[in-house]
Amino acid sequence: MIDFWILPSPDVIESRNVLRKVAEAHRYLAELKGLADKIPNQEILIDTLGLQEARESSAIENIISTFSDIYQSDVESNTFISPAAKEVHAYANALRRGFELVKHHDLITTNHILEIQSIIESNKAGFRKLPGTVLRNTRTQEVIYTPPQDYDTIIRLMDRVQRLINDPEFYDADPLVKMAIVHHQFESIHPFYDGNGRTGRILNILYLIHQGLLEIPILYLSRYIILHKATYYRLLQVVRDTNDWEDWILFITDAVTVTAKDTIRMVKGIDEAMTTYKNILLEKAPKLYSHELLVHLFRHPYSKIEYLMKDLDLSRNTIIRYLTTLEELNLIEKIKKGRDNYYLNKALVGLLIEVP
Repeated sequence: MIDFWILPSPDVIESRNVLRKVAEAHRYLAELKGLADKIPNQEILIDTLGLQEARESSAIENIISTFSDIYQSDVESNTFISPAAKEVHAYANALRRGFELVKHHDLITTNHILEIQSIIESNKAGFRKLPGTVLRNTRTQEVIYTPPQDYDTIIRLMDRVQRLINDPEFYDADPLVKMAIVHHQFESIHPFYDGNGRTGRILNILYLIHQGLLEIPILYLSRYIILHKATYYRLLQVVRDTNDWEDWILFITDAVTVTAKDTIRMVKGIDEAMTTYKNILLEKAPKLYSHELLVHLFRHPYSKIEYLMKDLDLSRNTIIRYLTTLEELNLIEKIKKGRDNYYLNKALVGLLIEVP
């Protein structure tokens, strides 16, 4: 097997084709970054799009949950509709924690990566110490790749990943080219017993924030990977077999471009829906309207009376009166799940379940 651990020369890897694709990806990332800055409360995007990513990234690992199961689960009370929904929320928590670490330290260290993975997996097993890990073809069970088996080798390679991420002089290439290389190296090291794929996908978005290409974690590649899963795994292996990086880097930059375009449409849709809701409330129920109510409705696709009471600091009877009015205005829909009533933001749910 070719030694793909030897990084390709930037002069070679940044071909005209790669640089053209990279430039397009940068253009749409810049548009997305500017658009997100205009949303009055960015927690709306972090919460709603973060849970979407958590669901889709988990689905790549065959952790399948429904849209309603995720949004009907209650993290604060540790009440989850299904085991899969619990895992999705663990991923979302790991993503948010990673975002906090990057913003606070302006670094992505191996300790940060360890913490992110520990939240995903709810354990502190850390890097692999025992040999025997192999990657198999899920259909034939044939071994297709054997990652490093020695603990010291894993530590050494992860230290290099850390340098790739944080030290611009260590490898002087465009940030998106570096992101593609970092992702490949991380997935090939396969440093954990479990959670490598999900941790690696969180690492992608954190890297974009670390590089200043985005301010908040709203661009997620998981849906693109799901749609092109066979190509994703094939190109990972092509680099391992041949050390030919170009198609892999083109794949990742295409993923960034397509996903940025989709996210731009989503953010615009959320912004337009918020404006519509605000105008309807100001015209039809001005005494009901508040900025806090509007933000709540767009942070919680599935809300509950208790959530609104907490966020708005209002009595139960007042919240019930609010919800009745919102239903009459056709802004929300009441559904019953077991003993609980949920109130769907119809516009937001429509946007979130829409497939680009």
